[in-house]
Amino acid sequence: MKCNAVFQGGGIRGIGFVGALSCFQKNGYTWNQTAGTSAGALIAALIAAGYTTKEIEKIMVETDFLKFLDKSTIQRIPILGNLLGVFKEKGIYSGEYFEKWAKKLLSKKGIVKFNDVSENGESRLKIIAADITKKKTLILPDSLVEYGIDPMEFEIATALRMSISIPFYFKPVKFEYEGGTSYIVDGGVCWNYPLTIFDVEGIPEIPTVGFKFINSINDYTGVWKTDIMSFLFDIAGTVAARDDLEKLDKKDMERTVFISADNVEVTEFNISKQKSIKLFKSGYRSARNFLENWDFEEYISKYPNISSSI
Repeated sequence: MKCNAVFQGGGIRGIGFVGALSCFQKNGYTWNQTAGTSAGALIAALIAAGYTTKEIEKIMVETDFLKFLDKSTIQRIPILGNLLGVFKEKGIYSGEYFEKWAKKLLSKKGIVKFNDVSENGESRLKIIAADITKKKTLILPDSLVEYGIDPMEFEIATALRMSISIPFYFKPVKFEYEGGTSYIVDGGVCWNYPLTIFDVEGIPEIPTVGFKFINSINDYTGVWKTDIMSFLFDIAGTVAARDDLEKLDKKDMERTVFISADNVEVTEFNISKQKSIKLFKSGYRSARNFLENWDFEEYISKYPNISSSI
């Protein structure tokens, strides 16, 4: 069966998505349109670029996530680097390595710009970010029209860099365009789980399945760390892992694969192999449980008029 897939933001927890996708692939599912926020945007982009689940799994196994924590000259200053990074560059880490890494991965499949994953002028990939200058949600590439930029010519890796910019953790993307400048951060600030993004009026021909974490937030300040950096890390983690479960109605919960990510922090880039395997298995198990009860025909008979809440 062909489906649309939507992935919640969740930092390093995105490994759990790969486990879930592995189960879906085993059961004969393929993907049409994909969307996501932060780590979910990365998974959505890899699928849109033509990566198989096995290939994505290999990428996750071979990637040294600690390399994502690259620093600029200011951020590398001993002792004061983190604070100076926050106050001068608005983030502890630069995020430049991630963008180059993502661009290299996409380029291997011949994918660079949104035009490369588009049909009839419509991108099959949607990436969520947040413009904190204009106080608005960005749906990339669509929202770029409002900035006088051709959406199809925009690089996907740059959009991903925007979407993963956890406030205070990664420095925001300084987005310059004719007539102004905006600072762009993690899409989780505005729309961490864009499940309704592909919804249409009436009966859908293709189902949309969402992938979302059951949040269990680990903290820094809760274990008696009261320094400024611990507070900032907790703020960043709360924003990135904020649980919007209360916003889901019954029809949305029924098309969501809920993945447990206990004891895995959003920013745990030094995740152990043991934890990675456990998270992968959690995703696989959650998807298996979902598919045992999921029936699209039964779903649309219950909810015949799916409409977007955007």
